Amino acid sequence: MGSFSIWHWLIVLVIVMLVFGTKKLRNIGADLGGAVRGFKDGMKDGDKAAQVPPQVGNTIDVEVKEKTRS
Repeated sequence: MGSFSIWHWLIVLVIVMLVFGTKKLRNIGADLGGAVRGFKDGMKDGDKAAQVPPQVGNTIDVEVKEKTRS
């Protein structure tokens, strides 16, 4: 009872196609593919940013003051 045969999956696929229609499923597939492609591009950009050495000499001088209570 724990596993499904190929026939069970084919019946589920036919029911899903009847409920959603092929056009909507095609749009969902294209959206999912675009999301995966965007994620991969973002990971590549992150790797490039990690390889860039930090800039030296750009320091900010600040003065710490004690907070007064009113």
